Amino acid sequence: MATQTQDKLQRHAGIDRLFHWVTAVTMTLLLATSLLPIVGIRFPWVKIHWVSGLVLTLVVLFHILRAITVQKLSVIQLKGADLAEFSGKKPGKYSLPQKAMHLAWMLTILVAIATGIVMMVKAGTPVFHRNPYILTVKAWGILTLLHDLAALAALFLILVHVYFGLLPEKRMYLRSMVGGWMSRSELALNHDPERVARGE
Repeated sequence: MATQTQDKLQRHAGIDRLFHWVTAVTMTLLLATSLLPIVGIRFPWVKIHWVSGLVLTLVVLFHILRAITVQKLSVIQLKGADLAEFSGKKPGKYSLPQKAMHLAWMLTILVAIATGIVMMVKAGTPVFHRNPYILTVKAWGILTLLHDLAALAALFLILVHVYFGLLPEKRMYLRSMVGGWMSRSELALNHDPERVARGE
């Protein structure tokens, strides 16, 4: 965690904050373009949907590459040792609930991307030649169900994420995702500074 000033410590680098907000915008567009037509709000949504899906795919691939080559994956991985937080042990950079949220987002987005790319082949776009015959009718049904479940899971995760991000006692995390920093006192109150310094 790099020091910005005597009291401000960097929590999120600019590139990671950009990834977060680009992901937030693309997920919002994807959910809006998939759910609003269902409730009767009609507009030309298909192109917005698949373009947003491609942008999300590219930024997620970039994030995975960065996580593997630059960042320490162990910082965000759920471990048995994280259960010690229930007995009062302070977490490293990320708490158990934050790691669980990241895992839930990872699974949801990967399912949405994998199923969405195959569905783009069925629909036909400038990126993929239309071929609705690559899967059976039953397989298309299962694929569509998984894609829709991922969308519903994403909607639920957004609501939970925004709720906790707006709680007064959690607002420093929202600030750190906007401005990148957390104060030393906030870090000491909510995390173990030594574990953070060790990259845990």
